[in-house]
Amino acid sequence: MVNIKSPLRLFIEDSIKELIRGFRRQRIKWRNAFLLGSIMTTIVVLLHTPTFSVFSDEEETESSSPIYLNGSLHLNIQIVSSDAKVENLHALRTRTPIVQLNASEASGTVILRKRRKRKKRKKTKDELILPDPPPAQPRVLSSSERRALSLPPKKALTYAKLEIQRAPEIINDTDLFAPLFRNLSVFKRSYELMELILKVYIYPDGEKPIFHQPHLNGIYASEGWFMKLMESNTQFVTKNPERAHLFYMPYSVKQLQTSIFVPGSHNIKPLSIFLRDYVNMLSTKYPFWNRTHGSDHFLVACHDWGPYTVNEHPELRRNTIKALCNADLADGIFIPGKDVSLPETSIRNAGKPLRNIGNGNRVSQRPILAFFAGNLHGRVRPKLLKHWRNKDDDMKIYGPLPHNVARKMTYVQHMKSSKYCLCPMGYEVNSPRIVEAIYYECVPVVIADNFMLPFSDVLDWSAFSVVVPEKEIPRLKEILLEIPMRRYLKMQSNVKMVQRHFLWSPKPRKYDVFHMILHSIWFNLLNQNQTSFDDHNPDS
Repeated sequence: MVNIKSPLRLFIEDSIKELIRGFRRQRIKWRNAFLLGSIMTTIVVLLHTPTFSVFSDEEETESSSPIYLNGSLHLNIQIVSSDAKVENLHALRTRTPIVQLNASEASGTVILRKRRKRKKRKKTKDELILPDPPPAQPRVLSSSERRALSLPPKKALTYAKLEIQRAPEIINDTDLFAPLFRNLSVFKRSYELMELILKVYIYPDGEKPIFHQPHLNGIYASEGWFMKLMESNTQFVTKNPERAHLFYMPYSVKQLQTSIFVPGSHNIKPLSIFLRDYVNMLSTKYPFWNRTHGSDHFLVACHDWGPYTVNEHPELRRNTIKALCNADLADGIFIPGKDVSLPETSIRNAGKPLRNIGNGNRVSQRPILAFFAGNLHGRVRPKLLKHWRNKDDDMKIYGPLPHNVARKMTYVQHMKSSKYCLCPMGYEVNSPRIVEAIYYECVPVVIADNFMLPFSDVLDWSAFSVVVPEKEIPRLKEILLEIPMRRYLKMQSNVKMVQRHFLWSPKPRKYDVFHMILHSIWFNLLNQNQTSFDDHNPDS
């Protein structure tokens, strides 16, 4: 077989021969010739390396500019036979060799693209990706459940209340983790009946931005996300108010504060007057408020001022179900058993609420005993820093995280590297740190007297958190060290399990925070229903 050399190699060899003949005919210094020969040799070596050479003796390729398909790099490649090499020899000789550097440019492009992709992946690695839930299996309804679907709202609630009292005992469940719940059997049956029966009517009245315009970012985002998901829901929402068990007043206290409050006035009474006038309008326009004096109506407010915006309307304050982040028992506004404690979740990216959460370190990679960093709001945080800032290497207690500390370890990295994350109250009892700790699988330590913890009607917070009275702050390290390692490991494992109940998702999932809030409202509505079941038994 005849060994046909590469056209490029033939071109280089012929060029060198012509150069040598020129040296013989003319008097040229050999020092300059040596330099020129070195340059030519370097070019030959580079062209035979994998990065610069796009041709081989066996088979050659011609490459056009790179093409990107579905985020991946593809080169437009054509195969050139050996015969075509010989035929194109003359054309190759007329080309300048530097044209072949396009191959190296393409290679460089690939490297840059790969580096950019790696950098992008590093930025988004903390986005919690939830697998798609399996298709829901239709549950076979009992005869009484089928009849309950046709009951008037009041009778349906009475039926549901008795069914919950008769709930069969559940020890293990494939969907739920029993140690997290005060009574798994009651919660499971109540949730099933909510999915079966509950219908919510949303008042269409009110103008944006206070009404029907959710605020989805920041520490008060819970009220906005609930509004967004409730108004887009088709399972629970009804357009017929006569079929409704609950009536939702879709306003945002955050938007109310932005629209009405006069900065520097220190006067929030105008907000309360605005809501008083709104409720009076509803009670005049519709019969539903006056029918129950507002006891089957509910509001959702995460702003610190939420409880105080109901003071100008006695029935709104006393009867309405209030889902509040500021669930402070000392104020006398939040009523246990009727009102709902709302988790305070800080959302940084409304388009991707699950970004920058999750992926907590394993226990062996949590060398810090306890961590806190934040503004010194309220009465508790200054006391915490007074006793523990710069006092103990195991206790990383700061005000705002210092820049020299944050450069070495960010706020999130501190939470991921700590066994316990301290959640002292600020101006109000709740704090987004409680949910942040859960997101980063750090056992929350709640320091806020008179605080009704979120979903405490169904969740057993002692299974995944520690509550420390404010007066015990001087003994904080002692209290944490007294917790046996076995119990800590169980609590930390439970934090991972409870995480799903505090996650917002653009498309609501079963048992997520949207459904947990709605269930607590439903559950407390049933507690208020005093109608005798014997008068409205669907089986009678």
